[in-house]
Amino acid sequence: MIPDKQIKEIRTALINSARPLIFFDDDADGLCSFLQFYKLNPEAKGVLYKTAGPLDNRFLNKIEQYQPDTVFILDIPEVAQEFLDNVKNVYWIDHHTPQKKKNVKYYNPMILSKGMDHRPISYWASKITQNSKWLALTGCVGDWFLPEDLRKGFEYKDLLPKSIKKPEDALFKTDVGKLAKIFNFILKGNNKEAMTCVKVLTRIKDPYEILEQTTSKGKFIWKKFLKTNSIYNELINSVKVTKDKIILYIYTETRTSLTSELSNEILYKNPDKFIIIARENNNEMKCSLRSSKYEVLTILNNALKDVQGYGGGHLHACGANINKDDFDRFLESVRKQL
Repeated sequence: MIPDKQIKEIRTALINSARPLIFFDDDADGLCSFLQFYKLNPEAKGVLYKTAGPLDNRFLNKIEQYQPDTVFILDIPEVAQEFLDNVKNVYWIDHHTPQKKKNVKYYNPMILSKGMDHRPISYWASKITQNSKWLALTGCVGDWFLPEDLRKGFEYKDLLPKSIKKPEDALFKTDVGKLAKIFNFILKGNNKEAMTCVKVLTRIKDPYEILEQTTSKGKFIWKKFLKTNSIYNELINSVKVTKDKIILYIYTETRTSLTSELSNEILYKNPDKFIIIARENNNEMKCSLRSSKYEVLTILNNALKDVQGYGGGHLHACGANINKDDFDRFLESVRKQL
């Protein structure tokens, strides 16, 4: 958990900041966390983090351009010490493997829970900002988590029926899950276009603007979603399932990474399988790994020992970048462990 004292500390820092700069991850959880922060302090400027590897000195130009008095980092698992050494007044909120870094105020629910509490940043953003349950629930469901306490008093009950008890059912059977998919898809591709969508979302007042396209802003978001969704449908319809324990799917779409979304839905439909979705790009295999049955993080860490690559994530859901020449060896290691 993140203690109430720390929640209040973050909230106070956000409210009192005159020029907050917020780095956030490029998925529904990261985006919904930023949107909640923005609603509490509309002076905030967002920076979408779409780069492989840690948040590092490549992003110092954002600091120089905006000259923030406070920097917030949301849902980004790795931040380089060299970046933190060059930035003042940093609040980093994450729920991945805890990090030990200097020159930063660091908050992670896994620390006090000894690794047991990995509730998404959208959940903690809700506790911090207290301003938008539909955004908080969208981010949580997008991260495969269904917070019962946030469902209490939720005003858009038709978007998340009481009969839904599992996060995977919420993701694939409800309109909150559809919103999570929309939020993921509008962040794909060109960074400038993605940030235009983020700016439009800061003006959205309720979810029906998007789901029912009741406003020009909602229609804009829906149109961008449909463009990516057509690519996604083409890819997922070509995935083959066999008797093998592993479902392996490799594609070469260079502009749009959909590995995470594909692996989530394929796992939902095939809960006993070990899922590996890999996108070939620049001599690397960019992978999403999922399993309900096996400890993905443990298997990944072992498989990385003898190959050129890196990765990490949660116990049952991880991402990894593997050198293309080492990919067969990586797969062999995974198979042996299974």
